[in-house]
Amino acid sequence: MNVDLVFKIAGLGILISIFNIVLEQANKEEQAEMLTLVGVIIVLMMVIRLINDLFTNVRQIFGF
Repeated sequence: MNVDLVFKIAGLGILISIFNIVLEQANKEEQAEMLTLVGVIIVLMMVIRLINDLFTNVRQIFGF
């Protein structure tokens, strides 16, 4: 696994948490929740891509 990916996910989490705090201070809780949801979706897309790569490698190794 790449350490780059871990740093990308951590950086995205820090950025979203900062924006979340700012939005909550501005009494925009709904937008803060949507931003958090978008962040989770982005991270899940990254993880799904990695899982797809894993399954592709397993198929190639076992010749499926």
